[in-house]
Amino acid sequence: MIDLKKNDIYTVVIEGYSSEAYGVCRIDGRAVFVPRAIVGEMWEIRIVKVTASAVYARPERLIVPSPERRVPECPYFGRCGGCDTWHMSYDEELRFKLERVNDALEHIGRQSVHAEEIIGADCYERYRNKGIFAVAAVNGQPCAGFYRERSHELIPVDDCLIQDELCRRAASAVTAFMAVHGISAYDEANGKGTVRHIFCRRAIHTADAVVCIIAARGFGAATGALVDTLRSACPELTGIVLNINKTVGNTVLAGNFHTLWGRAGIMDTLCGNMFEISPQAFFQVNPLQAERLYARALEYAAPSTYATVLDLYCGAGTISLALARCAHCVIGAEIVPEAIDNATKNAAANSITNSEFICADAGQAAEMLSARGLQPEVIVVDPPRKGMDARAVAAVAAMQPQRVVYVSCNPATLARDILRFAGLGYELKAVTAVDMFPRTCHVESVAVMEKKDCEDKQMKYDRKITLISGKEARLRNADTGVGEPFSPAARHK
Repeated sequence: MIDLKKNDIYTVVIEGYSSEAYGVCRIDGRAVFVPRAIVGEMWEIRIVKVTASAVYARPERLIVPSPERRVPECPYFGRCGGCDTWHMSYDEELRFKLERVNDALEHIGRQSVHAEEIIGADCYERYRNKGIFAVAAVNGQPCAGFYRERSHELIPVDDCLIQDELCRRAASAVTAFMAVHGISAYDEANGKGTVRHIFCRRAIHTADAVVCIIAARGFGAATGALVDTLRSACPELTGIVLNINKTVGNTVLAGNFHTLWGRAGIMDTLCGNMFEISPQAFFQVNPLQAERLYARALEYAAPSTYATVLDLYCGAGTISLALARCAHCVIGAEIVPEAIDNATKNAAANSITNSEFICADAGQAAEMLSARGLQPEVIVVDPPRKGMDARAVAAVAAMQPQRVVYVSCNPATLARDILRFAGLGYELKAVTAVDMFPRTCHVESVAVMEKKDCEDKQMKYDRKITLISGKEARLRNADTGVGEPFSPAARHK
């Protein structure tokens, strides 16, 4: 076996992708990870790091490029740690993401059922309704930007192409205000300074827009000037909020919230329902793709009009309220009190009377409701990136629902939890991947599992939106035969 050492140079062919969209090649059987390399390319690479579990290399010279290679449209790509796939076509990005989901299902979840489809986005720029800029001192001046990959070194960024343009103007206005008024950026190393982050939220279907300044302390007499500065730079704002976050570390939102002007939350629609979203409440960052994701989740859930549905990790109630229109009763559970308050208000605002919401950890909620004798037909879960803990999985399975619908933003934890459910009597039936986060390595998935002894013979999971590789790739609904061209040119706006 070759002894791979730092600074050794090799010529390689890229064979696949890692979960972080690194190109993967093999040298004497060892996997080597190469950033910004595309499958099929030949590269001259330099080994930069060798560990017991992994080898990393720097791409030195491209010998044979892929036809899927593109010139990155973002000038910060490769320095900012936010995006991962600007160097490849959107076709290739979707192929990578579908492969990532199926890789996890096979190797982590030990499943033979694969996702046969990925639902791509119509646009891969300006799709985020939420943007967060970190703030730090660079060369003695307050700057907004994003951290370099695997570091806390701030890369100043004037504009982010996947965020709403409002974020650019808000960040520029706040840092200019700081420079004029002598207000310092927060320093994580020593806990000194004031401004930590700039958080923007803008509704897609309404005119609402809010900027939240995250700071270690207030601005005192300069508060009025801050409000005037932001309102001048961003006249579309409907609210300005200050979050006093005194925690140690890089947690973004924590502590108390103070409305400096206007309204703290925004109103927006999703799946035909109106939602009030507070700064700290979870809401999908790509609502247009979220509607497609939730439509598939509802197809998988397929509750009867007599069914009780439990929605764990319900956030502001987005899935719950969509389910409530086709089920007898929906109970949502979420550990964030503000989100539960939003969900309750959202139900009332949409005249939905067959839902209720409880503030509790997912596992605790399932155990508590089970003790009361609740046996839902369907349980929907939408956990954070870390997935469900073992207690929550066990509590859900103990309630013996006919179906468990699992919405996930992390294929690895999805696959792990599917394996856990398999050990408790549930069988994976279908999976769909959805590209909620274009130009990043992240991919959303929705899966449906059935209790192995379930007698429901009417459930079918064969509706297909098939990704066809190549230049003529197309997303097509196999049930209706209706589809749309799948090409970066058609999607780019």
